[in-house]
Amino acid sequence: MLSVTNICKSYKKRAILKGVSFEAGPGECVGIAGGNGCGKTTLLSILAGVRRADQGSIRFDGREAAGSPRVFEQFAAYVPQEAPLIPELSARDNYRLWFKGDKRRMEEELTHGVGKALGLADFLGAPAGKLSGGQKKRLSIASALSGRAPVLILDEPGAALDLAAKEEILRYVKAYMRQGGSVILTSHEKGELEICTRLFVLKDGRLEKVPAGIGTGELIRLF
Repeated sequence: MLSVTNICKSYKKRAILKGVSFEAGPGECVGIAGGNGCGKTTLLSILAGVRRADQGSIRFDGREAAGSPRVFEQFAAYVPQEAPLIPELSARDNYRLWFKGDKRRMEEELTHGVGKALGLADFLGAPAGKLSGGQKKRLSIASALSGRAPVLILDEPGAALDLAAKEEILRYVKAYMRQGGSVILTSHEKGELEICTRLFVLKDGRLEKVPAGIGTGELIRLF
């Protein structure tokens, strides 16, 4: 269970997040929509421990994460919009660089775990700079989940991907949820928003819950 309470963040006296609170349980997907620059990426980076909130609490299974990098590392897998890959290295070397574990466990993940599920074997020998957008995203997700974190945090997972790549990523996210993982994602994509069990709009620094059954067009008008 992820429990987020009263998260606040300001930059140069401008309040970006004003008391954001929500929860996500096993098998749930919480979607956060909103206009550009509304603070979605800031919120996700705080949930992943990349940035610090000015105040508030983030608890994973009851354990306070704020100020404790080890808790974030154990519970949260973060995939930002831009894959943090080194283009000159092969996909395999990038995976090894970001992998949280030894070489033996990495090979196990490639043959039986998340690396297998995301099809990394198809392009491990290619330079990361030559990979398609979908391949880079799959590699980034596999790397983030190498620590077997129970909460997957995705910032615009389908951004700049073709339809086939988007479907591949969605298929994996659904499987992750079926296995009891919790997902937090930001998106404007209809397919991604449709898999969310709960949906919020971030507006003026606050989360507004979206009523069930609302259409994509109506949702955009809430931004």
